[in-house]
Amino acid sequence: MEGQGISLNEKRTQKDYSLPFKLQVILEVEKGELTYKEAQRKYGIQGRSTVLVWLRNHGSLAWQTDNPMKGKQTPQTKIRELEKKLKRLQLQNEILNKAVEIADEQLGTDIRKKYLDLLSKSSGQQVLGDIQLD
Repeated sequence: MEGQGISLNEKRTQKDYSLPFKLQVILEVEKGELTYKEAQRKYGIQGRSTVLVWLRNHGSLAWQTDNPMKGKQTPQTKIRELEKKLKRLQLQNEILNKAVEIADEQLGTDIRKKYLDLLSKSSGQQVLGDIQLD
C-alpha cells in the first residue's frame, strides 16, 4: 500500500455509506428512536450535517431547511410597520393631550404642571420630550 501513497495508519477523511445503511439510519430517526445527532454518535457517522442531508434527500418527512428570511422582515416592511406605529402613537398622544386639556378646564386644575413637578422631584431629572405646556 505504500506505493499508492496511503499508509495503513492514515485515516480517510470521508466515508462512503451504502444506501441501505442510510435508509436504516433515516428510519430510526423518523420513528423517533434516535435524534439525528444520536444516530451520528451511535454509528460513528462523520460530519455534522451528514444525517440531515440523508434525511432531506431520502426521508419521508419534511426535513427541508426553512427559508432563512421566514419570519424576518425586509427593511422596507419594517419601516412601513414602524411608520404606522409612530402614526398611531402620535394620534394617541393627541387624544391624551386633549383629554388632559378637557379635564383641566372642567376641574380647574393644571394636571401637566403637577405631573411634571412630581416626576422631576421623584426622578431627580428634568423631563424632556413632547409634553406640551400650556
